Amino acid sequence: MKEQLKLRCKLFALSVIEMTEGLPRKNATFPICNQIIRSSTSIGANYRAALRARSKAEFLSKLGIVEEEADETLYWLELIKDSGLGETSVIDPIWKECNELLSIFVATIKTSKENQKNLPEAQLINQILRQGL
Repeated sequence: MKEQLKLRCKLFALSVIEMTEGLPRKNATFPICNQIIRSSTSIGANYRAALRARSKAEFLSKLGIVEEEADETLYWLELIKDSGLGETSVIDPIWKECNELLSIFVATIKTSKENQKNLPEAQLINQILRQGL
């Protein structure tokens, strides 16, 4: 599961990059493309960093960044769609995948926080890694 989620995050970022290449070249498009590429690629990068966490606090901190970046990516997708810069047929599947990733990470954070109350640090990280998240 852990490797599948890493791959899913990477494929998501690649789909955003590809989508931005198809947007019209306008003054408003350039900063939006820059921002959405930064936030979408940060999801996978910070998830990978979370998997290398040295403590439960660091793990949760990195997952918190993943959550923020996924939510920011949703914002940029909505802006692209609502402004008419991108086609709904292209944006909707990307938005759906981002929303699903966000849901996975929110659930992981919630579960980790609940488990944190009851487990020693090393045991918690090992349990999370065994689950593949």
